[in-house]
Amino acid sequence: MSFTASLSDSRVLESIGERISRHRLDRNLTQADLATAAGVSKRTIERLEAGESTQLSNFIRILRALELLPGLDALIPAAPPSPLDQLKLQGRQRQRASSARETPNPGKSWSWNDER
Repeated sequence: MSFTASLSDSRVLESIGERISRHRLDRNLTQADLATAAGVSKRTIERLEAGESTQLSNFIRILRALELLPGLDALIPAAPPSPLDQLKLQGRQRQRASSARETPNPGKSWSWNDER
């Protein structure tokens, strides 16, 4: 099932719980094993898999234990930089072109014109 805005909160929680359960079983972990690996109680795993809410920090620990934490990048992508931030990142850009400079003649030495 894909998540849409029309789904109720409880249905989204149930779907997340089912997905967590499938990933746990694919790794051949018991709820107790996952709880130990994640540093949460077995009851927390039971509640999450049953579609009940849990603390976000516990959810993150469970995702980390199941090696699913990198999936959060797809869930909540980083916001693109604002136009002002992009300008700040570019730094100073040249505003004018300059002509080629004359190179001094190496055969003639320079003087103050008061040395005669």
